[in-house]
Amino acid sequence: MRKTILLVFTYLIFAFSTAQVTYKEISSASLNSERKLKIKLPKNYNPDSDVKHPVIIVFDGDYLFEPVAGQVDFQTYFDDMPSSIVVGIMQGEDRFYDAYYDPATGLPTESGLRFHNFVSDELLPYLDKEYNTSKFRVAVGHDRMGNFINSYLFKENLSFQAYVCISPDFVGSLSSFVSKRLTLFKDDVFYYMATSEKDIPQIRENILVTNDQIKAVDNKHLTYYFDDFNGETHYTLVTSAISRSFDKIFDIYTPLREKELEEKVLPYEGTLDQYLVDRYNRIEKLFGIEKEISEEELEKVAKIAEQREDLQSLYKLGKLANKLHPETLLGTYYLAQSAERLGKTKKAKKLYESALVLDDALNIDKEYIATKIEELNVVLVDLDDDIEDEEKEEDNEEK
Repeated sequence: MRKTILLVFTYLIFAFSTAQVTYKEISSASLNSERKLKIKLPKNYNPDSDVKHPVIIVFDGDYLFEPVAGQVDFQTYFDDMPSSIVVGIMQGEDRFYDAYYDPATGLPTESGLRFHNFVSDELLPYLDKEYNTSKFRVAVGHDRMGNFINSYLFKENLSFQAYVCISPDFVGSLSSFVSKRLTLFKDDVFYYMATSEKDIPQIRENILVTNDQIKAVDNKHLTYYFDDFNGETHYTLVTSAISRSFDKIFDIYTPLREKELEEKVLPYEGTLDQYLVDRYNRIEKLFGIEKEISEEELEKVAKIAEQREDLQSLYKLGKLANKLHPETLLGTYYLAQSAERLGKTKKAKKLYESALVLDDALNIDKEYIATKIEELNVVLVDLDDDIEDEEKEEDNEEK
């Protein structure tokens, strides 16, 4: 039943995606012809907005475009990736010529080189001119085109920052060239490759060899992911690979999850506000997107600060929350919490009182703040009584 529901939902996503697709033709000097494109813009795309969108170029757009566009719709709906512009290149009968390669190197030559130049020198500049594009581009290719997209790794200025090679049909020496090339990058590059248990044997064998070579690459700027799917064939692995690749490539864009909190936030050396700031600065640097740190994420990180008994981080998270969400009481609450735990009871009470004039936070309301103030009033009374008792004892001793 669950599988049926998922299939129906997937079908509806694909149908919805198709409804928003526009078809265009672009004239190419490199190809000396026109090439048809399928283009899907984000649901709320606004040409007058300053918001920029990553671009996903789908080779073999005749059959691969719809699965990619559907997956993008699915993942952007849950905010698991930024809203993106999806462009499918219709290749049809030209596919063989588009992917034409040198048998020795596996790199494009003749008609293949002309198609390579069409994409990098004509198509991408055209999209940048026509749409609000960010500098982050993803190339998606399957089989022959999975091999072909690797040719863009060898350009001095990268046309793509992420490569989704689905069961690539490596030829010549290209697979060994790829691993060597990936050692040299000094900017972030994402590389995803997939095969399957029932993949075409020769293709699978070459992919497994290439995987061993890339796994040995030591480059902090390379983010590499590999999948070997059980039970899938050369064709059925496509949808799984698209889903997994986007999951991995856009992992940093997603809201904080338990795994990241446990593996990266908890052991982070430094105050946790800095972890959040650095994380979102990287999102902006990679994708050209300014994404706001949410109250929910601040709350998750504050819980880690409490777990670490890290009052300095709690204090700085309060400062950060006040800067990002000044209308809510969240930041003031964290400042009051840190003061209270440091024994600065009067300061904590004043902070809690000042929070009462602000809006409720996601999971903290003014009713809860009021109970905290009552608790501190009791503590302050007890402190005053203790001070009076101490003063009386001192007077008796003097007498």
